[in-house]
Amino acid sequence: MKKTPETQAFNAQPLALLGNISAEQFLAEYWQKKPLLIRGAISEFTGLLGPEELAGLACEDDVQSRLVIQQPKKWQVKHGVFDEDDFLKLPKKNWTLLVQGVNHHLPEAAELLSLFNFIPHARLDDLMVSYAPDGGGVGPHLDSYDVFLLQGQGQRLWRISEQDDHTLVPDAPLRILQNFETQQEWLLEPGDMLYLPPKLAHWGIAMGDCMTYSIGFRAPSAAELASEFLAYLQETKKFEGMYADDDLGLQTHPAEISPSMTQKVSAILQQIKWDESDVAQFLGRYLSEPKPDVVFEPSAKISEKTFIDRLRKYGLQLSLKSQMLFHDESFFMNGEHCQLSKDSSDVLKKLADQRFISSTELANIEDDTLIQILYHWYLAGYVESKKR
Repeated sequence: MKKTPETQAFNAQPLALLGNISAEQFLAEYWQKKPLLIRGAISEFTGLLGPEELAGLACEDDVQSRLVIQQPKKWQVKHGVFDEDDFLKLPKKNWTLLVQGVNHHLPEAAELLSLFNFIPHARLDDLMVSYAPDGGGVGPHLDSYDVFLLQGQGQRLWRISEQDDHTLVPDAPLRILQNFETQQEWLLEPGDMLYLPPKLAHWGIAMGDCMTYSIGFRAPSAAELASEFLAYLQETKKFEGMYADDDLGLQTHPAEISPSMTQKVSAILQQIKWDESDVAQFLGRYLSEPKPDVVFEPSAKISEKTFIDRLRKYGLQLSLKSQMLFHDESFFMNGEHCQLSKDSSDVLKKLADQRFISSTELANIEDDTLIQILYHWYLAGYVESKKR
């Protein structure tokens, strides 16, 4: 996408979030290259919720959570949904509660993620929040994604290593490195943040009670992309004809797959073709597709006229669970695709970028197609029209 002078100027500004370097400098020097420690990334930040509230989330049906318990020479992992008794049985130290997708349930968490808008939304995974008493952690490990580790309440010691030895602890329920060699370590206080690129060995250890906010950015494997793209082509492409061999000749070996047959099938398979437009359509659907545990609650049904009145009064915002992306005038909402004229697409681009669009900007909407799309998304629970 072409950068405007305003965008270029903003990206060149020093950001306290990044240790007073610009987003451009961060992307050029650190992103997917090397770690960055940022003291006081968010001034006076102590977290968005307390341990009890996090445990409460882990007790809800639509929340993905884990308990990781370290025992002598052994690790144990339990998956939610949890109840109060699960927490009462825990030891005093050496365990961690991890809750995924907190941004799907907490408006303040979605606002926190907006600070990282210098990374494309298509790369964002979610906000995971962890709580651990003294000694708690998930052991030394590698991640396949980029992550910003923002410290909430308490302190956590982070150790990192660029080691090549990736041998894992045998039979462990987690991918824990067997031979971790600390090369650097930092003690993070509330508001401090550590950026780690993929495949960098690291180990976080709670120093007393602490909570950590992990802003993760997904990086699908080549195998995953290839598999999903081929499935997409199967769904969207039509292939004509069928195998024919009216020139079939006698074979010495009836069990042999002949060169003639492989050539004919090869010619059929050459119908499988794609271009960048196909790839963009695939990525839009695939990267906006909700995870299996994400469930949308349909909105109370109202008439289209009442919906339009609400738009013009309150504006529109994405549901916390929604992922919206676009490419040119193609828009992707939670795996669904729609196309708009260039004149109307600016409205949806603002909604996708900002996750909110004001009543003023919606006051003069006249495009029936756009209104019907927004109305459908409202009824599905993808968007909300209410006072902010």
